[in-house]
Amino acid sequence: MASLLFQPHTTPTASPRAVARPRAGAITCGPRDNRGPLQRGRSLSTEAIHAVQSLKRLTAADRSPSAARGAASASLGRLLRADLLAAMAELQRQGHWSLALAALHVARAEPWYRPDPELYATFVSSSPPSEAAAGAVDALVEAFLEEKEERRGGLISESEGPWVGVDVYKLTRLVRALVAKGRARAAWRVYEAAVRRGGCEVDEYMYRVMARGMKRLGLEAEAAEVEADFAEWEARVSPSARHLLDNMRARESNKTTAAA
Repeated sequence: MASLLFQPHTTPTASPRAVARPRAGAITCGPRDNRGPLQRGRSLSTEAIHAVQSLKRLTAADRSPSAARGAASASLGRLLRADLLAAMAELQRQGHWSLALAALHVARAEPWYRPDPELYATFVSSSPPSEAAAGAVDALVEAFLEEKEERRGGLISESEGPWVGVDVYKLTRLVRALVAKGRARAAWRVYEAAVRRGGCEVDEYMYRVMARGMKRLGLEAEAAEVEADFAEWEARVSPSARHLLDNMRARESNKTTAAA
């Protein structure tokens, strides 16, 4: 018994665990391209996500304008205003510009719809660089101008005209987008309808965007007319406002001289 107490105890050694090795040809999931996922939350609701996916499925085999409009009416027709606008923005973000146009066709039939320059500016900015898209942009501008005349600017009274009270920032954004895409004639039609005939009171920035854009795109006569309109506008502003503009220009000139 005593001999048993003095025998050395041997503790069993743990067998080394097998190191997990990656299997050959393991499949990893990830995005198929650089496009981000569908935006969910404040930008895109669950209903809008389902509607966008349904529209893409219905038009997978046929992307003609008539088929896209029919599919958009079936998929997006029941969306609320915010969801429909978010779906339009998402389709543009994914590069489905023709489907976004079909969604715009659905929005035009809604009672809340008003021709918004900012909405059309997003379509112009997201248009693909092709001749077909350039023609579609020109047609889009013509439709926008016709809608402004037909609907009389939404909440604006009939006596004031369709362009009085239009947000100058949104209108300038539309003109800038058209100039950036090289659609000089379309930009001139918007300027002529809104400012020269429609009585929309714009600011100095709009005149400068138009004058520089027309010169850059080769419309010298139109650029001269914009500069004449700008000179007339400067003569109408109050002395205090003109003094403020002169000070701003002097500061910009000093910054340019110092940088040089």
